[in-house]
Amino acid sequence: MIGRLPLDEQLTALKSVLSRNEVLLEVLRRAAALDLPGWYVTAGCLFQTVWNVVTDRPPTKGIKDYDLFYFDDGDLSWEAEDEVIKAAREVFAGLPAEVEVRNEARVHLWYERKFGIPCPPHTSTEAAVDCFAATTCCLGVRLEADGRWRVYAPHGLADVFNLVVRPNPVLAPREVYETKAARWQQQWPELTVLEWPTVAVAQGPQPDELGPRTTHHAVRSTMT
Repeated sequence: MIGRLPLDEQLTALKSVLSRNEVLLEVLRRAAALDLPGWYVTAGCLFQTVWNVVTDRPPTKGIKDYDLFYFDDGDLSWEAEDEVIKAAREVFAGLPAEVEVRNEARVHLWYERKFGIPCPPHTSTEAAVDCFAATTCCLGVRLEADGRWRVYAPHGLADVFNLVVRPNPVLAPREVYETKAARWQQQWPELTVLEWPTVAVAQGPQPDELGPRTTHHAVRSTMT
């Protein structure tokens, strides 16, 4: 089981598994050409590729879009972000999937309007990735200038490979997690979905409260 391997072997396995998604590889290559500050391809297109490969499905099955996050707090206007989105639309033209580009420095300006709770300003793309509703979502990959893969995984990779969906109650409300988890479980019934904690969690989920104990190791690594 990949989720029980040492972290260096999990990272190698992650690159091997993600490389089976040819659309993802092309998104990474084109995103590198955009050279946005602090960029990562993140979230569903990554962990859902892993789920597909682990469960013997086509690598791209069920992936709605490819999220590209970056962080530029020098200009927080919508017009500045829109210029990046327009440039990205040209770069990603012709791909058989939508690439959604967002400046994570601006999230606090619209988050409460969309989700009903305030969001403190993020200080980096990594800080934004930390706040996804499920720990499985907290995963980012980018290509460095020398071709190496940079991987950011603050909760490690074990849950991703083990098909475990674990709540991350640090920002997103419970209904966001439960809606997403229900949709994912319909598409990937092999998933184990853990319940939202019944007590307040100040510093993120504690394994004993959420289900079977899983050891999490933050991963921030580059690999060839």
